[in-house]
Amino acid sequence: MNVRPFQPLRRLRRPVFFGTMRRTTPLSNHWGLDRGTPVDRFFIERFLESRRADVTGRVLEIADDRYTSRYGSRVSASDVLDVDSANPRATLVGDLSVPETLPAGAYDCFILTQTLQYVFDLDAAVSSVERVLAPGGVVLATAPALGRMDATVGFDRDYWRFTATSLRRLFQERFPLDLEVATFGNVLLASAFLFGVAAEELRAHELETNDPLFPLVVTLRARKGG
Repeated sequence: MNVRPFQPLRRLRRPVFFGTMRRTTPLSNHWGLDRGTPVDRFFIERFLESRRADVTGRVLEIADDRYTSRYGSRVSASDVLDVDSANPRATLVGDLSVPETLPAGAYDCFILTQTLQYVFDLDAAVSSVERVLAPGGVVLATAPALGRMDATVGFDRDYWRFTATSLRRLFQERFPLDLEVATFGNVLLASAFLFGVAAEELRAHELETNDPLFPLVVTLRARKGG
């Protein structure tokens, strides 16, 4: 049998021009933060903007209270949760993977953005979410569908990436009655995020195009039963 040696294609009908993307290192080592708004944050903040009405009463947030301050209304108490007691902004030190370290029924809203990927025991984390919420309380969570490894926390602490299905299944047993999950992204946004391109460097229609085959961010809103 005659085997023809490999030959490169001589002509493409639609040649690809990579431009600044033809590189093996990102444009930004900080998810695009040094260039503008990271693409994932564009969708996280849009999600929270659409849920302003939920950010009320007693609110808990991770690491700092930036989103409570920006999106909250009629906030009667604001707490910041961190596993690290050295965080000067933390008003509550506890571990999502150890539910009993957190107060029960203390909050009306829990803003849980881009955190679950750092918790190995996800079932315990969801148990903690349910524990801290008062009856009728709401969790507003976001999680990455893709992304670079986070060297700032260490390679041994960055565990997970999520799909809409996986995030829904994690929460649906404890929040069966009122649960909404959505994804945002497309192949261009996914690529731009990995390269560290900022949202301000993209066109409006590129940010508005949503393709469920290429999710970048998964969002979840769930209400605890009363």
